[in-house]
Amino acid sequence: MSRPKRIALIHALRHSPPPIEAAFARLWPGQVLMNLLDDSLSADLAREGALTPRMTERFLTLARYAAGTGADGILFTCSAFGPCIEACARDLAPMPVLKPNEAMIEEAVTKGTRIGLLVTFQGTIPSMTPEFPSGITVVPKVAEGGLAALDAGDLATHDRLAMEAARDLADCDAIALGQFSLARAKGLVEQVTGKPVLTTPDSAVLKMKRLLGG
Repeated sequence: MSRPKRIALIHALRHSPPPIEAAFARLWPGQVLMNLLDDSLSADLAREGALTPRMTERFLTLARYAAGTGADGILFTCSAFGPCIEACARDLAPMPVLKPNEAMIEEAVTKGTRIGLLVTFQGTIPSMTPEFPSGITVVPKVAEGGLAALDAGDLATHDRLAMEAARDLADCDAIALGQFSLARAKGLVEQVTGKPVLTTPDSAVLKMKRLLGG
């Protein structure tokens, strides 16, 4: 049998590890997972309002550290930092370095040309929307108050706000959930919209498994 793969998971929100760990346990069990968390990244982005060269350097530092531990692949779980992650992928090539959204977007565009993008963090929209290919109409929607509810430990309110916001996306061909932490609301969003709902953790795990020959 092949040895387990060592996968570095790099997070900017403290809510991200549980859903991605659950996805690995379900879809690719037995791998060696390591978590790196800097929850100041999202706060700094929200304060500064834009990605900066200094932020890219912070991402490179985290990615190089992960590579130095012997990681076979790196998965970032923070949706608002696409260009920073792309810099890490270039720096560490040919190691697989995945943005949290790329696998889900690849899957979403097979569902139609009008894709709803549901998020709880406003900063995700300007980073993630350009990652969709041309010819795809992205309809963004923020579940206002959802992230604050999550921060307060009020999971029921988070899920309810996600469900209510998703009603505005019912005319889309499919709905992409832009935060790893939103994966928990998948069932409710499907229920209220009747549309296919895609989550970042499941798609990301399956792509990493494919890239590493799992």
